[in-house]
Amino acid sequence: MMADLGGGAELCSVSVISCLLLACSYVGSLYVWRSQLPRDHPTVIKRRFTSVLIVSMLSPLWVWAWRQYTGFKTGPSLLMLMGVHLEGIFAAACLPLLLTMALVIDNRVVSFLDPQFWVQCMADMRWMRNQVVAPLTEELVFRACMLPMLVPCTGLSRAIVTCPLFFGVAHFHHVIELLKFRQGTVTGIFLSAAFQFSYTAVFGAYTAFIFIRTGHLIGPVLCHSFCNYMGFPAIGAALDHPQKLTIFFFYVLGVILFLLLLFPMTDPTFYGSLAICHLTKPDTSTTICT
Repeated sequence: MMADLGGGAELCSVSVISCLLLACSYVGSLYVWRSQLPRDHPTVIKRRFTSVLIVSMLSPLWVWAWRQYTGFKTGPSLLMLMGVHLEGIFAAACLPLLLTMALVIDNRVVSFLDPQFWVQCMADMRWMRNQVVAPLTEELVFRACMLPMLVPCTGLSRAIVTCPLFFGVAHFHHVIELLKFRQGTVTGIFLSAAFQFSYTAVFGAYTAFIFIRTGHLIGPVLCHSFCNYMGFPAIGAALDHPQKLTIFFFYVLGVILFLLLLFPMTDPTFYGSLAICHLTKPDTSTTICT
């Protein structure tokens, strides 16, 4: 069935509903297994690996179905739109990751880049979830699949802001488990969820920006893995540290370096053709795509 929705409200409605259903499918796949065990139990993690990988592998079909239904002419191949191609892949794997590392001047960066460290951690199910499966599947579903459906409706800039909202809301499912296992007060759990929504939305906007500027999936995946490894900056611990001035100096230095390098290190000329930029009008994509 093809509706031939050239644009406007109808296309936007189909695009937003498609993204919402895809997000629900991803989160719902985590709960198809009935268990009284906590989310960090190895058995729960392995089961969720199975279901979330199935949903993620099927997610490109969702984009294909959206394209068939709307009749929207996407131009480049589906894989190109989703950032899966070889042109400029080395730069796409290295430069966004180095840019993200500039935010955190820390000796743990060395460990993250050590292949032996990765090999040693492969047997840890929690580590595999946080550093491998979650970054890969979440970036595939919430960036590589959703952005091609949102950009024709919202344009590039608004898609960068809109796409992370699905990503942030998807993380609210943690509230269910925290309440189920009584891991804190109700107020504390919801405040934590609100904070998590905020920073996941901001991070989602950043990886959406990386995805559009580079035209590759690998950059957002590696940046996501790195940020999961580093965690949110321990501001409270830094305030109590005897060398807090030095620590805050490097925090500020990292932010300055990041802001100075954000556009130069994501310059599209390093990465080849940006397929997703073909989905919007040329006059609305010049700032981000050039």
